[in-house]
Amino acid sequence: MAWTRSIVAALLVVSNTLAVQAECPSRIPKRPEIKPWPYNTGTPMPHSPVRETGRVCYVRESKNKEDDAAPNILQAFQQCNHGGTIVFDKTYWIASPLDLTFLSHIDIVITGEIHFDDSDVYYWNDNSFKYRFQNQSVFWKIGGEDINIYGDLTNDKSLIDGHGQVYWEEIETNRALLRPMLLSLDGAHGLTMSNIRMRNPPHWFNIIANSTDVLISNMDLEAKSLNGVEIANSDGWDTYRSSRVVIQDSVIFNTDDCVSFKPNSTDVVIQNLVCDGSHGISVGSLGQYVNVTDIVENLYVFNISMSNASDGARIKVWPGAYTDFQEHLVGGGGLGWVRNVTYDTFYHHNNDRAITITQCYGQSNRTLCNEFPANLTIEDITMRNFWGQVSSKLDPQAGTLVCSASDRCGNIRVENLTVTVPSGKSPVYECSHVDAALLNMTCIEPTDERDTEQGR
Repeated sequence: MAWTRSIVAALLVVSNTLAVQAECPSRIPKRPEIKPWPYNTGTPMPHSPVRETGRVCYVRESKNKEDDAAPNILQAFQQCNHGGTIVFDKTYWIASPLDLTFLSHIDIVITGEIHFDDSDVYYWNDNSFKYRFQNQSVFWKIGGEDINIYGDLTNDKSLIDGHGQVYWEEIETNRALLRPMLLSLDGAHGLTMSNIRMRNPPHWFNIIANSTDVLISNMDLEAKSLNGVEIANSDGWDTYRSSRVVIQDSVIFNTDDCVSFKPNSTDVVIQNLVCDGSHGISVGSLGQYVNVTDIVENLYVFNISMSNASDGARIKVWPGAYTDFQEHLVGGGGLGWVRNVTYDTFYHHNNDRAITITQCYGQSNRTLCNEFPANLTIEDITMRNFWGQVSSKLDPQAGTLVCSASDRCGNIRVENLTVTVPSGKSPVYECSHVDAALLNMTCIEPTDERDTEQGR
């Protein structure tokens, strides 16, 4: 819609309002009409009405990197909440945490660039929003009811950038540094997010927490380091205490889980993703905390292209005894179950393992793991229509399905598996405490090899 400066001044803002820029605003792209396809969670997404045309807040840009945009952003959301539209069409530097979990019936349009200040990593160590689960923290929280976040991938912006490089460099000497995620969708009920670029999070890209009816689509995520510095973590999406979530039609270049289902993720669909460099589409890790019950069930993962990853389809559970794995990552002995999970149509290119199931996550001593088997069970798992070729790292091994006791896993099925190994030999899989009659593979005894990933 073509707005003139006079109309904007009359309907939207006062010229001295901090939250809103005085310049002639840019054109607002139409909200995308996205739907879960081809699969959904079984429950329709809530209806999101058209926003009020006279309530649009254009957030005033940062004058420079030292100009914190957070107060202007907060003011804009307060002005245009409950039926309006927020527009980020300039460049914004955020130097203080933003809690935007009070939103209601609002559209958030990002056609410009949002950057998180990287001048003091220890400021964010101390001031980011914290989660008790795995010592996670986040720059920015968004939550509420009926929210649409979208950009325009036809331009070269629509960007959220965490500037993770300085954090990755710092943890080479201080592994205890708490690094924020880019974004938490926390307490969101009826939210869509689409057509956004995300770059270089200090830790994970996103967590979807305490939320229902969330649809993520057409996203472009990339973590890329300079000078050979190792990228730590960088999960694409993690779901946590959330239900009825769909993530689809997106590209993720990272170094950790492409998608990870953390505790109490139920009724989730992942479909039509291209993942490169990751640790796979992962259930877990689960069972980390003693006397805490973790439930993950009713997952459908469809049409995945996975390349250059450590794992493809993956389920990771902590053993029944305490394990000292990594800084900020210790535990074991938790309760719960993984149930009714399907991985269907999965292309593998140069992944170390096509399939990984472990109940010894973080524990290198197989004997100790078997002595204290996982308290969390895995059952009713189907993996079907897998093809492609794994890497040469473990050739001729192409995966591992290792449960810690015979009563901890049940009804794990593998169907139509045609994954090959580079040598041309017949692929083999480590198998333990699983029903070989339900597996379309050649099984061998597992070796005593620690899961050495630097992720969660």
